[in-house]
Amino acid sequence: MATKVLVPLLGEGVEEVTVTKWLKQEGEAINEYEPLLEVNTDKVDTEIPAPASGVVLKIEMQEGAVAKVGELLALIGQPGEAADAGTDGEADKRMAESPQPSAVGRQPETAPSTVNRPPSADLGFISPVVAKIAAEHGVNLADVPGTGLNGRITKNDVVKFVENREKRVESSKPLAVSGQQLPITNYQSPKHVAGDQLIKHSLIRKQIAEHMVMSKHTSPHVLTVMEVDMSRVVKHRAANKSAFARDGVNLTFTAYFMQAIVAGLKAYPSVNSSWTDEGLLIHPAINVGMATSLGDEGLIVPVIKGADGLSLLGMARAVNDLASRARSKKLQPDEVKGGTFTLTNHGISGSLFAFPVINQPQCGILGVGAMQKRAVVVTDADGSDSIAIRPMVYLSFVFDHRILDGASADWFLAKVKGTLEDWS
Repeated sequence: MATKVLVPLLGEGVEEVTVTKWLKQEGEAINEYEPLLEVNTDKVDTEIPAPASGVVLKIEMQEGAVAKVGELLALIGQPGEAADAGTDGEADKRMAESPQPSAVGRQPETAPSTVNRPPSADLGFISPVVAKIAAEHGVNLADVPGTGLNGRITKNDVVKFVENREKRVESSKPLAVSGQQLPITNYQSPKHVAGDQLIKHSLIRKQIAEHMVMSKHTSPHVLTVMEVDMSRVVKHRAANKSAFARDGVNLTFTAYFMQAIVAGLKAYPSVNSSWTDEGLLIHPAINVGMATSLGDEGLIVPVIKGADGLSLLGMARAVNDLASRARSKKLQPDEVKGGTFTLTNHGISGSLFAFPVINQPQCGILGVGAMQKRAVVVTDADGSDSIAIRPMVYLSFVFDHRILDGASADWFLAKVKGTLEDWS
């Protein structure tokens, strides 16, 4: 009997994967534990090995397809064995009859076929009720921001989308000015012209784009900026860098910013939260994500879990480890999940301050600009002012205005600033 290759559980909370590359094709021989295919989840690439030796009889999920944990990916058997061998059985029947997540080129069996979805959309599980409402109102579910668990689209999400769309249609009717109608023009994708070069989007780039658009549609973004005198941090790092290096740890400024964020989140727990329609969800765990550039491929956000329990040495070690494995594509799916706040260091390329996009469903994100020596006014203990040269950095805090107001956001940012400036 043929052996089934099923989507394995790759980590807590990982419910589905995207098939990115088949390493073996139908008819090719493969040994047990030899890599069979690559899948992606939350921008983390993972190889799935063959559960048995034999030949690949049939590939059920093509590249680009989205498959739920437990779904059939392929069959491995002996040469000449029937491709459907081993696919019968009550367990397979129950799996086939259960609601399925959306995937490339297919929809849940209970969903009407009139729901429009772009082939590249990864919408997660879509319930029959959601699909029915979307079909009745001609809603493209890829345009609906989900507020459910892991961004899942709920019934209320679709209902609100329809209501808001009707309001937008009403407000966008042509306006009469001096008896004339002002035309309303809709944005259209640019058309190809001679000389244009089309570079296909990578899977990671598509995921980033979808997440950024979803975030902007989900929460009202507000920016507040403060500058920090990094003199004490610079001196502390210079005095301790060699000692950390003897322990095999590179003491970067990122570790200090992480520690300052932890201090701010502990002082103002409402920043370590997520918005829900029922109320504010305060997270007891402080899990800080660290946006890490992957070059032209985009970025990924590994998460330091339990950041409030780490010393500066422990934080620096965690930063080194996650950054290194992120760039070498050795992260596990669990390591990019569960973040409650995010740090992004856009200053590494010279940027002074920025307006980062919130990593949903978090409350906020802190951007760190480039450190520069600048002339600033310094006031001594006697109240006398003087001009001095100090290493200065801008901190850009973008927050969800549904959760925080300007004052509470500034209190948090002031705590981060104070922690860095008073470092001892």
